[in-house]
Amino acid sequence: MSRLNLQPLHIDFYQNPTLDLAQALLGKLLVKETEEGVASGWIVETEAYMGPFDRAAHSFGNRRTKRTEVMFGPPGHFYTYVMHTHCLVNVVSGEVGHPEAVLIRAVEPYQGIDLMYSRRGQEKKEKQLTNGPGKLTKALGITKLDYGLPCDKKPLYIAEGNDVQSIERGPRIGIDNSGEAKDYPWRYWISGNRFVSR
Repeated sequence: MSRLNLQPLHIDFYQNPTLDLAQALLGKLLVKETEEGVASGWIVETEAYMGPFDRAAHSFGNRRTKRTEVMFGPPGHFYTYVMHTHCLVNVVSGEVGHPEAVLIRAVEPYQGIDLMYSRRGQEKKEKQLTNGPGKLTKALGITKLDYGLPCDKKPLYIAEGNDVQSIERGPRIGIDNSGEAKDYPWRYWISGNRFVSR
C-alpha cells in the first residue's frame, strides 16, 4: 500500500448508505494517536449492521441503551464496546434516529508496527497482530474511552486510502444466534489480503 498524507476524511464521507459505507471503508486508513506514538492500519475487512430490522445489531428493534446511544446520533462517530474482554470499534452510519453501524473487522498494519508488537506480544506473527476486531483495537490502542469520538478528528480517525481492486462478500461472523440475519452477506473484505480474519 502506498504512502499517503494522513488527513482525516471529510465527515460527508459517512453519509453513504451503510452497505455502501462498509465497502467504501475498505482500503482507508484507521489511525490512533496516543502518548506512545501513532499506530495505523489499512482497513481490509468490515461488517455492516443494519439497525432496527437486523437481529444481529445491538440496536435491533430500536433498542436504545447507554451503550447504543451513539448509534442514534449522526453518522461518522465511533461506537466502541467491550465483548468477551475485547474492545471492538464500529463506525456509526445511517441517518439520525436510524441506528446502523459498520464493524471494522481487520486492518493491515501500516504505522507503529513496533508499538503493535509491544501491545499484542513480541511472539506474534505479523499476520496475527490485527487480523480480527479485538486484535486490531489492542494493537492500535483503541479503547472503550474512544466511544463517541468523531471519525474526522484526532486522536482516532480514518484517513484517505488506496483504491481497492476486488471486494468479496459473505455472511458475518460470530452471530449464530441471530436467526436469518446470520446469513445476510454483509461482511466485506479485500480479495486475497492476508490480514482478513478468515
